[in-house]
Amino acid sequence: MASKRQIFVGGVPIGGGAPVAVQTMTKTETANLGATMEQIRTVADAGADLVRVAVPREKDADALRTIVSESPIPVIADIHFNHTLALKAIDAGAHCIRLNPGNIGGRDKVAEVAVKATEAGVPMRIGVNSGSLPKHLHELERRAPVEALVAAAVEFVDLMEGLDFTDFKVSIKSTNVPNTIAANRLLAEKIPYPIHLGITEAGTKWSGALKSSVGLGTLLADGVGDTIRISLSTFHAEEEVKVAWEILKALQLRERGPVLIACPTCGRLQFDMDTVVAEIEQRLEAYTEPIEVAVLGCAVNGIGEASHADFGITGAKDEGLIFAHGKPLRKIPQAELVDTLFEEIDKSLGRGGRIQVDDSKAAEGAAWLQRIEEENAGDLTPEKLAAMEKAAAESGEDITAPGSAESGDGEPYLKPVKGRKVELGEEASPTAGRRFTRA
Repeated sequence: MASKRQIFVGGVPIGGGAPVAVQTMTKTETANLGATMEQIRTVADAGADLVRVAVPREKDADALRTIVSESPIPVIADIHFNHTLALKAIDAGAHCIRLNPGNIGGRDKVAEVAVKATEAGVPMRIGVNSGSLPKHLHELERRAPVEALVAAAVEFVDLMEGLDFTDFKVSIKSTNVPNTIAANRLLAEKIPYPIHLGITEAGTKWSGALKSSVGLGTLLADGVGDTIRISLSTFHAEEEVKVAWEILKALQLRERGPVLIACPTCGRLQFDMDTVVAEIEQRLEAYTEPIEVAVLGCAVNGIGEASHADFGITGAKDEGLIFAHGKPLRKIPQAELVDTLFEEIDKSLGRGGRIQVDDSKAAEGAAWLQRIEEENAGDLTPEKLAAMEKAAAESGEDITAPGSAESGDGEPYLKPVKGRKVELGEEASPTAGRRFTRA
């Protein structure tokens, strides 16, 4: 269902099999060049492929010339109501014009923009939001909102084709996630043009990220969508970019930077993993390589559950194990887990991804892991439990293990991890009722 047509926004290909592009929008007053350029550079560093800026006034259009010349990524001018601003944005060098044909003043004004865009080789994004449907579709919207959204988009496509302008992508956005999914699926069946995805006015960093992940992730998994924008109520536009990349990485559509795997913790946890994960996540932000790093709180099943990871750590008691590609590297004190993990990552990256294994330390780590497994035989995974039950059934033995609740000789609480750059308090990560304490 991927779009057949391809357009270029600046040097970024959209549609036609190109990688899904990440877009965001500045939160600043566009005419404030200092603030706007600072935010554009910030989102570009975070991984934005495209950036959109609002152009509601003449002075914003005037500022575009400088913004376009200094921006490290292509700039899209967001135009509503006033088509003359679109004309000025094209003259200023905008790489793309975002236009809603339904609010720009009629076919003649849209045609004027289309002619100028054609002459300049500037593509457009046309589309509609659920809150701005043409009046003649309001009755249909009340009865069938999905059909109304698609009808509006198809009308706009027909309008642009009637003007001999086909250098565009299309968007349908709604605050309603199911409607957005259904409308874009239907639209993808009707048009060959690239589709820009978004959940409009999604909400805060928390709720908006979740709604966007559900809506856009579903569509992208279906093969629908060529660009995405996460709309969050935050001044920090880079947060939108981060969420977009996490969606693309989760679906294995694109790679950028590390992937962190971390277990959710449970009653088997015997060290302050919350703090360790926060420390690792913070330090991984400095890396651009697509390495996969796992943090497991249980030595009994740590490597097994993350054997595919490039690197990982698993902790138990006062010690932990560093592993790579499912194999132990070395056993170290818990307080040194994070620093040692990054030492191994840095050494590997410096050697083109090759892991240097010290056989004696690896053997020591493997022996430690075996001992931990034996000592914690009562902390079972479903797979291990099934195997033990099968063996017990065949031999007639009791599988209740030392250290289990049934045996009554549980392990004492363990020392907290010390010296971390990230400090989590009780409010963020309570220890009450858990198997470790925090100083």
